[in-house]
Amino acid sequence: MRNLLALTALIALAGCGGGGSTGANGTTEAPPVAGAAPPAGKQWTDVVEKTEQGYRLGNPNAPLKLVEYGSRTCPTCGIFGREGMQPLEQKYVSTGKVSYEFREFLVHGAPDLAASLLGTCVGTEPFFVILEQMYQNQLSYLEPLEAASKDQAFTASLQGKSPGQVSTAWAEKLGLIDFFKQRGVPEAKARACLTDQKAIDALAKVTNDAGASGLVTGTPTFILNDKPVEGVVSWSQLEPALRNAGAR
Repeated sequence: MRNLLALTALIALAGCGGGGSTGANGTTEAPPVAGAAPPAGKQWTDVVEKTEQGYRLGNPNAPLKLVEYGSRTCPTCGIFGREGMQPLEQKYVSTGKVSYEFREFLVHGAPDLAASLLGTCVGTEPFFVILEQMYQNQLSYLEPLEAASKDQAFTASLQGKSPGQVSTAWAEKLGLIDFFKQRGVPEAKARACLTDQKAIDALAKVTNDAGASGLVTGTPTFILNDKPVEGVVSWSQLEPALRNAGAR
């Protein structure tokens, strides 16, 4: 339970919708950056790579590298996913000017861990498609999450369980196993992913490292070329920052 205990201490200091804590956007417009042609027979929005800390969409050598620390159970992240992912991909990632990397930040602890384990279970190529679908369908699991969090019998039943058992219990409670079965993930594979200790450790490390550094205090937090985009949590706020940085 070491990783879940570490996460519990960390998320007490974090929250959904907090956004970046340091740094500044600046108001001076940078010169326009150059785009790039995608690999033959592909579009940049088809190019997905697993990184050390998450998954990246688009040109790996893009002059503007956008990173989001997000939570699949964060309502503010959900709004950004529903309103911002498509225009971000179609208007900016597609040009080769901007790459977009998503890193899981388990702001709500065990429920987030369950959602993230399943979200990474699908593999590299469909990662962003499934992420967006989870945000489109977020209310379907946020409502049972709120109810389960108040269910003392359920929360008591998790005491003493392994991280994999806790993740599985939350995934069942939130209907996430069925959600992924409907998208081609066999139930046996989903359950195996929920108990994959190596994956659990990796996700916990990304959250712990980002939180301990002070880089991330809430979700979503956006980082552009290694600098936090301060106070930005929505697409209407993020797009001007991208354009000011030269993505136009």
